[in-house]
Amino acid sequence: MSKSINSQIEARVKRAKPGCIFLPSDFKDLGTSTAIRKALSRLVEQKVLVRMGQGIYVTAMHDKVFGEVLPSIEEIATSLAKKERVKIMPSGQYALNKIGLSTQVSMKLVYLTNGTKKNINIGKGSIVFQPTTAKKLAMIGSISSLVLLGLEELDLKQLSKSEIEKVKKLLEKEDEKKLKHDLKLASAKISDFVVKNYLNQTV
Repeated sequence: MSKSINSQIEARVKRAKPGCIFLPSDFKDLGTSTAIRKALSRLVEQKVLVRMGQGIYVTAMHDKVFGEVLPSIEEIATSLAKKERVKIMPSGQYALNKIGLSTQVSMKLVYLTNGTKKNINIGKGSIVFQPTTAKKLAMIGSISSLVLLGLEELDLKQLSKSEIEKVKKLLEKEDEKKLKHDLKLASAKISDFVVKNYLNQTV
């Protein structure tokens, strides 16, 4: 392996801030795929980088109390989306958990995306990028988007009174214009449910 490629990759990595995530594609301008992988593996062996998953590396942060601190799976997903220039939005159980409609702590984070389908293992957890329609990704409410996408995971007929009340309180926190906007983009089942239960109170 060319020493110049090796040293250039190492220099670029060492200039990065702690917690910075790298993919082999970040170094395409420096050499071949094989040379890049070998250089990154060497930096892992030297503990300059930590391999988080296949093809995903990070510069570890060091805390005086906790020692080595690595980015969360959520931070990795966000970074990957930025690097690949795609949009992602939490969905399913992950969306429900973020808004408190589920207490289940899933190690599988599912995101809707306008990019390609991906399933990335990160330690004991995983990230799923699930391609979807442009309509769903066009939602703009920070709360309503999570509620509307999260409800798709549930049997709406089985929601308890306390769960329905929790949904109501969440939607009341959303900007009215954003809620109306997002309702138009939700599936008919979800929009009908929200209109039926919350129209008079929130829209």
